[in-house]
Amino acid sequence: MSVKAFELVPTVERELLMGDKPRIAIECVECCGQHLYVGTNDCFIHHFLLEERTSNKGHPTFSAQKLLQRYLGLKKPVAELKAASALERLVVLCDGVIVVVDMVTLEVVPTGGVKIKGAAAFCVNENPVNDDPFGVEIGVILARKRAVHIYMVYEDRVALVKEVATPEPPCALGLDGCFLCLALSSQYVILNYGTGSSQDLFPYNSEERKPIVKRIGREEFLLAAPGGLGMFASAEGISQRAPVKWSESVIGAAVCFPYVLALDEGFVTVHSMLDQQLKQTLSFRDGLILQDFEGKVVLSSSKEVYVLVPLPLERQIQDLLAGRRVEEALTLTEGARRNIPKDKFQILRKRILQQAGFIQFGQLQFLEAKEHFRKGQLDVRELISLYPLLLPASSSFTRCHPPLHEFADLNHLAQGDQEKVARCKRFLISYLNEVRSTEGTNGFLEDVDTALLKLYAEADHDSLLDLLASDNACLLADSAPWLEKYHKYFALGLLYHYNGQDAAALQLWVKVVNGDLQDPTRSDLFEYVVDFLSFCSNMDLVWKYSDWALQRDQRIGVQIFTKRPVDGELRGQINPENVVTYLQKHCEALLIYLEHLVLDRRIQKEKFHTHLAVLYTDRVLALLSQPSAAEETVSRPRCQLQRLLKESSLYRVQLVLGKMESSGQLLLERAILHGRLEEHEKALNILVHQLKDFPAAEEYCTWASASEDPTYRRRLFHLLLGTYLDPDVPGGGNTVAAVDLLNQHAAMFDPVKVLHLLPEGWSLQLIRPFLSGAVRGSAHAMRTSQVALGLACSENLQLQHDRMRYRGGPVFVSEKKGCHLCHNTFSEPDCVCLPGGVAVHTHCATQRLRNSPTKRWTDNGNSHT
Repeated sequence: MSVKAFELVPTVERELLMGDKPRIAIECVECCGQHLYVGTNDCFIHHFLLEERTSNKGHPTFSAQKLLQRYLGLKKPVAELKAASALERLVVLCDGVIVVVDMVTLEVVPTGGVKIKGAAAFCVNENPVNDDPFGVEIGVILARKRAVHIYMVYEDRVALVKEVATPEPPCALGLDGCFLCLALSSQYVILNYGTGSSQDLFPYNSEERKPIVKRIGREEFLLAAPGGLGMFASAEGISQRAPVKWSESVIGAAVCFPYVLALDEGFVTVHSMLDQQLKQTLSFRDGLILQDFEGKVVLSSSKEVYVLVPLPLERQIQDLLAGRRVEEALTLTEGARRNIPKDKFQILRKRILQQAGFIQFGQLQFLEAKEHFRKGQLDVRELISLYPLLLPASSSFTRCHPPLHEFADLNHLAQGDQEKVARCKRFLISYLNEVRSTEGTNGFLEDVDTALLKLYAEADHDSLLDLLASDNACLLADSAPWLEKYHKYFALGLLYHYNGQDAAALQLWVKVVNGDLQDPTRSDLFEYVVDFLSFCSNMDLVWKYSDWALQRDQRIGVQIFTKRPVDGELRGQINPENVVTYLQKHCEALLIYLEHLVLDRRIQKEKFHTHLAVLYTDRVLALLSQPSAAEETVSRPRCQLQRLLKESSLYRVQLVLGKMESSGQLLLERAILHGRLEEHEKALNILVHQLKDFPAAEEYCTWASASEDPTYRRRLFHLLLGTYLDPDVPGGGNTVAAVDLLNQHAAMFDPVKVLHLLPEGWSLQLIRPFLSGAVRGSAHAMRTSQVALGLACSENLQLQHDRMRYRGGPVFVSEKKGCHLCHNTFSEPDCVCLPGGVAVHTHCATQRLRNSPTKRWTDNGNSHT
């Protein structure tokens, strides 16, 4: 695929060069700035001044002014010309002799030192080893010699620096630093004359074609290889670039980055060094010379000189983009980095990436487009503006000029293809989602979020609610009509709420719940509104809509108050007493709210506990008064009442008891209330004699003594036993219940008291488990006390031992030591220590105490015993 990279511009025409001399032919050219030097076959050097201009149509032109021509006097063609601009000299090869010519006068400058004769070719080292600013380093091939000579050319002399031996006589050379790239008779080699090392490259046949050796950069050369290839070789002998495909008959090459130009018999071909593709072909007959000079490419036939003017890289890139050749345009853009100042390149690169992104967007290559937009830091509004009505009306955005694309809008791009439109919208949703969480919005988050909301609403996208429930910058004025258009009333309410307009949000949601507006987004919208009100800090709105919620469903509506934090926990707190007063006309809600306060919140206020107990009682009494009330219907409310009566101690017992006295069915509840009043006998009489619920009686004793000491619990169990054995009860009491109580709860009774209570006619076998437990308990208690006594004695003895050890030293007794009282010696270690540390026999000390019963020894300073 071709691109116009160069224009062929005539520079020196035939008449200007040779006038009426038809046999004169161009042999070599050299260009230095605006100065062009031409060497001809009649040993003349012609000096021209070039002036570049631009035509009215924008095309480059050159006008050449001939300044001078000079005959060298050797009657041979001028073979080569090289400018040494720092010295204002031309190095000229003619008839095997290298001479130095003044660049202005073209006079041969006399030079001292070495005379260079027998030269076949030479080149200038543009990366010299010798950094002398007043000299130019050249490499010279000598005819029929296996050597290359390195010279330093100064303004007035020439000096031989080094002779480098070669395996064969070279026929072409390139020089960079201390590296020589040579074309021998059958192959290319690279020599390092600093170290003496050499590296063979690849073979070629010098008889078939002219070798080409051209330095194209630091330690890199371009060579004409077999098979019509242009090979790149580094100083290490490796190729860091892929070769370019030339014709088999290439006679000259030039480099104008990023292009390689090759001249053959009929054409000039232009290849890219970046992707090695053929970019341009120019027809040119009888071509002789193709050389590049500081970014300027000179092309010459034997009669005329032309300049290949490179078109600006920006224009080339735009031409590639116009042809939808995105990858080539991007490759050329990256290659242009070295030719363009950094700041300008960054601007150019961003724009090219953005244009490439829009091209691939138009081709529905969304992944590639997204990557180019990201790298090119695209103002996302450029993309949004393609979609009609997505940008807010308040947006100040105007499209980039010149435009980044050729599309008027999405409809123009899609040409009526609705599937293409849908795909483009899905891509924009994806792209905006990624961009809004990064810095890619470039400060225009309002435009991005508003566009995203509109796309979500139109596509019925699940992420619409996520967008509105999180931090967003959607503009209310633009978004509200769009949400109404697509009946997204719940989402619109969220938007109102995010913008602090809770009243508008609630009004909208209530209409949806009531059926005035249709929005299937949430089937549980009523529950959501209740939950919203439970956390709403605007108490006016809470009171305004709570009655609506309670009338619709008291069990759900009361959550406005039950989910709300109590005093002091959050802003928007509410006084429970006010709620209780408000809920008087909503009985079910009032009951649920009091349960919340008493059972869940554990609020310790007598008013709430009593109110709940009364409501529980009234509910149970009402159910019991219905003849058709099933037992299952009454069971749960009675359990709730009993649980409250047992667990709470704050309600007014007498008030609740007074409401129950008229009913003969709430006996268990009355027993609990009597227990709260410490009227245990009445409670137990109800449980035992009226209800005959013996397990409940036993459970009552456990419940009533739960927070008391063991003695209190024992008293209650004795009271229960007495109730079982009450002789005044018709039937002679509850013998079986009494026996079961004793046998199952033996540890709760004092055996002695029980034995006094039991009737004389009971057999021991009847209460054998109780008696066995009592005996075991008594024996266990006795043994436990004995163990405790022994441990206490042991502890006392240990304490006495420790006391003696800390209060004095040991008393020594031996067979040679006598008793202080009887003066007999000791035969046993037992002794008594008198005050002062005096040891005496035990029986002597006993006798003395017996004879002096009123005498008491007193401790001395040593306190020995």
